[in-house]
Amino acid sequence: MAAEKKKILRRYSVIISIMVIIGIFIIGMAAHTMFFKRNYWLVVAERFVDSIPDKPNRGNILSDDGRLLASSSPEYRISVDFTTPGIYTRNRKEIGWTIDTTRISEKWKDPIFKRDTIAKHEALLNLKIDTISMGLHKIFPDKSVAHFKAHLKAGLKAKSKDYLIYPKRISYLQYLEVKKLPIFKMHLYKGGLKKEEFNSRKKPFGSLAARTLGDLYPDMSKGAKNGIELAFDSLLKGESGVAQRKKVKYQWINQPVTPPENGCDIVTTLNVDMQDLCEKALVDKLKEIDADMGVIILMEVKTGEIKAIVNMTKGKDGNYYEMRNNAISDMLEPGSTFKTASLMVAIEDGVISPETEVDTGNGVMEIEGRTMKDHNANRGGYGKINVMKILGYSSNVGVSYLIHKYYHNNPQKFVDGLKRMSLDQPLHLQIPGEGTPNIRGPKERKERGEYFSATSLPWMSIGYETQLPPINILTFYNAIANNGCMVRPMFVRKVMKDGKVVKEYPTEVINEQICSPKTLNQIRAMLQYVVTDGLAKQAGNPQFPVAGKTGTAQIWNSKGKTGGHLVSFCGYFPADDPKYCCIVSIQNPRIGYPSGGAMAGSVFGQIAQRIYALVTTSSLKAADSDAGIAPIVKSGNKQEALFVLDEVKVPDRQSLMASADREEETVDRDIVPDVIGMGAKDAVYFLEQCGLKVNLSGKGKVKRQSVPGGKRAIHGQTVTVELQ
Repeated sequence: MAAEKKKILRRYSVIISIMVIIGIFIIGMAAHTMFFKRNYWLVVAERFVDSIPDKPNRGNILSDDGRLLASSSPEYRISVDFTTPGIYTRNRKEIGWTIDTTRISEKWKDPIFKRDTIAKHEALLNLKIDTISMGLHKIFPDKSVAHFKAHLKAGLKAKSKDYLIYPKRISYLQYLEVKKLPIFKMHLYKGGLKKEEFNSRKKPFGSLAARTLGDLYPDMSKGAKNGIELAFDSLLKGESGVAQRKKVKYQWINQPVTPPENGCDIVTTLNVDMQDLCEKALVDKLKEIDADMGVIILMEVKTGEIKAIVNMTKGKDGNYYEMRNNAISDMLEPGSTFKTASLMVAIEDGVISPETEVDTGNGVMEIEGRTMKDHNANRGGYGKINVMKILGYSSNVGVSYLIHKYYHNNPQKFVDGLKRMSLDQPLHLQIPGEGTPNIRGPKERKERGEYFSATSLPWMSIGYETQLPPINILTFYNAIANNGCMVRPMFVRKVMKDGKVVKEYPTEVINEQICSPKTLNQIRAMLQYVVTDGLAKQAGNPQFPVAGKTGTAQIWNSKGKTGGHLVSFCGYFPADDPKYCCIVSIQNPRIGYPSGGAMAGSVFGQIAQRIYALVTTSSLKAADSDAGIAPIVKSGNKQEALFVLDEVKVPDRQSLMASADREEETVDRDIVPDVIGMGAKDAVYFLEQCGLKVNLSGKGKVKRQSVPGGKRAIHGQTVTVELQ
């Protein structure tokens, strides 16, 4: 018995000794790897780390009151894998199929099992296909239930591994709805629903100011094509970070290493309501007169801020679309709107006054062997009229006679007078694509090897042999409205990052004084006469005074033949205290007699009346607010709300604060905050503090968030926030 115990102990001792030796060996190898081979294995590990760029969110483009004009949002293409094996084990009870607990991946190697499994898959899908088709039709109503049913059956029959469910890209909210449908609501490897994510640029207001806002390439990583998107691309695009791609539980996840820096938001000067008013007025007129193209630019007089800019070109289908930014790029002869500048030069030089008279006769006059005509020459002309009426009636004969009389011996002096008013200078706009003014006298033409003929001067005086983009003409008239101070047109007011202003763009002065105060007052009186007693009566309004000038010019093609007419009106309102300056320009009207007053002037009149009403209504609302109407206080940051209420001196602020759920500055970065009821600024602030990406839609208060508050925050996850 004792001998047996000794044998057993000896065996256990040997086994224990072997285990101890193995353990010591393992610990030794681990220590060797950890300390002596550490650098080697770190280098090896780096070879298997899949580092990918972590793309930032492109910044938003906002209107002057903070409404979204362009923003980035995720889009998806959805497809289904009809050969997904995992779905059968999950749903075996639904089709009366039972199998043992052997791993499905092992059984899938058996061709007979695979064939039978796919057959049962088809049976399951056929059970659910009606429900799925009806659900898809509700989400995508442009396709019928019958279409989806036939479409899914075709994919099922083809055993497709990547069968497109819907041909277009869908929104995140639509994707969530699809995920709720039978079978598709399961995991990828059980339900077979696959998605491909894209980052898309959206314009909530559609075509409004589309050419000015600009476009991106389909692959947003390639940047922008034009407009504000291109001009401010470096600020909008942000900077990419670095993430490591790892596979966790059947799916790839991106683990941020260096977080991306999201792009800045660009606050424009554009006003959505004014833009909408201008676009509707222009399109209605273009359809009425069957014109090829039209532009409108509305500028705030004191600041130079562009509040609306419309570019409409007739498409092949007869409708009008924003195709090019004609308002800043078109180089056309301005016609009679240029007469104001010509007379301003002569008045400033002291050679004429508003009372100077010219005998225009029957509206026909020979100048340097070439016939100059007035628009009413076939009705006997205007006879003897003064400069006030020459501008009011837009007499070609009167203007060209005066400029030829006083400058034909020294035409360069006239051109230098135009330059004195900065009419020849490029505007250096904040967006690309602007045209450069083409105003060349004898000196400039000689330098270019061109000839300045004897007839060049009189025809230049009425807007021919010069080329100016519409925005340059507007800038000149805006200077008249702005007491002679010419300011640069502005499209972008400021740049913001995380709700804070990082850069502002102040008003820039191009020319402190384009002419003397005396000349300016005379010109302003003459422009008001154009509307009250001249050819632009349709631009006027009984509620407030309007001033401006009509323009009608022939458009010449490359073959030297007329290609239609350019009709325009440029003016400002109210004339006694100008707030806004506007130009309306229409190319090649086919219905009706081409007339700057009747066509472009009437559009200007509608715009002036509606904007005056809009601004007046807003002022009255503001006055009512000052009178004691309590403001709505949205949920959000407590300290900021208190600061605003204090600044505007709102009484009983504590009761107002109590009516909304307020948040302090502290944020639990691991938990998704509940932003329901907040404004956009506060919602974005709290969500981004948790490392979440935010996609906004709508305006007002937050009505819904795609990831509910209280859930664990996943860094880099996108949260869609609906405002209403």
